[in-house]
Amino acid sequence: MFGIRKSMNKLVLIGNGFDLAHGLKTKYSDFIEWYWSEWGKRLEKSHKVLENDRLCSFTLSDTFYDWFSTLHYKYQIITIFNQPDDLEIAEIAKHNPELCNFSYNSSLFEKICEEVETKNWVDIEDVYYYFLKSNDDPKQINEDLEFLKNKLIEYLKSLQKTIINPKIQKQILEPFNKVDIALSSMDKWNEMLKSRMKYEDKDWDLLVEGYNLEKGIKQYSSRAVEDFKKAYGGDINFGEINQVDAISCPTYRLPDNIMLLNFNYTNTTEMYLPKVDKFSINHIHGTISKPESVIFGYGDERDDEYEVLMKKNDNEYLRHIKSFRYLEAPNYRDMLSFIESAPYQICIMGHSCGLSDRTLLATLFEHKNCVSIKPYYYKKEDGTDNYRELVQNIARNFTSPSLMRDRVVRKDRCEALGQK
Repeated sequence: MFGIRKSMNKLVLIGNGFDLAHGLKTKYSDFIEWYWSEWGKRLEKSHKVLENDRLCSFTLSDTFYDWFSTLHYKYQIITIFNQPDDLEIAEIAKHNPELCNFSYNSSLFEKICEEVETKNWVDIEDVYYYFLKSNDDPKQINEDLEFLKNKLIEYLKSLQKTIINPKIQKQILEPFNKVDIALSSMDKWNEMLKSRMKYEDKDWDLLVEGYNLEKGIKQYSSRAVEDFKKAYGGDINFGEINQVDAISCPTYRLPDNIMLLNFNYTNTTEMYLPKVDKFSINHIHGTISKPESVIFGYGDERDDEYEVLMKKNDNEYLRHIKSFRYLEAPNYRDMLSFIESAPYQICIMGHSCGLSDRTLLATLFEHKNCVSIKPYYYKKEDGTDNYRELVQNIARNFTSPSLMRDRVVRKDRCEALGQK
């Protein structure tokens, strides 16, 4: 056996777009719509004057009950009458003062709903951080966010399970390609190839373990050297690295290890990796199966006003700052161990790379072992895509623009996530 093996790994960043690609309604706007639908159900069953929770209040008049009784009667007797759904009932109650006196109990939640109504989308963590910086009562804002987090967990648990997307699995497990590697990291690429030239059969068997998913078909073989020789027409001097730079046999280019770094709270990722030691899933922000593990807040220590929060000498301002929550579980340290262990390529699958995770993303993107950042974009119905927007967001996590341009894979080498 030769000396130290030169590995190269793959780190896949899983964001909300990953769940959306599986047909799951996991946008924050979907969650807010569910919240109001749940209010509609509650109002239908209510027999009280006041119905409220931490976020809002409904004071119901007698007119409301008369209206709802009439509505129910018409639906039962006159079948052509369309009964409003739960969401519509909540909206009628909110906007009709004759039926109900509606009010928000949380300025944070009111702003979140305003964003949904005007933009049809919202980033709750961004809104939270804005309020945290501009508020003299961080405890109230934090308790509002805690309530929202628990409601979000409840909503995500209600979603139906999905099925595997074969194209996404292929994208996760696909080999590296030389043209995707940063020019400044070519020495690491060459070292990995040189190391594999010395592999014995047992080393190849270890490398390909878990990659051959289809029974009876061995796409990746322990006979990689022989296959390569045959493809190139005979004996090859494997001591000359320039001969194998254009290597075509995909077995040579398989990642030694793959970690799915899941920023979602769902368990969609659990379907995608075979149960072998070289593959792992890191729920960096926790999971709905363990609600106490969920990290929901903000993570941009580079923001100019973050230092202001630190100097306030009030720990309430830091309660939902992600960096401190990372210290309560092994996930962050496991991620650090992975990126310190060997060179790695980052694949971005559904993560927007926004500022709410900038502290963590900057650690990954600018690390000395990062050899490539490959974004998988979303293709819209009109034929356009979000590649440029995604790259712009990636750039905000770098301190060196030139390093960013070297590491990010150009668009013609990227593809849509799970789409044709």
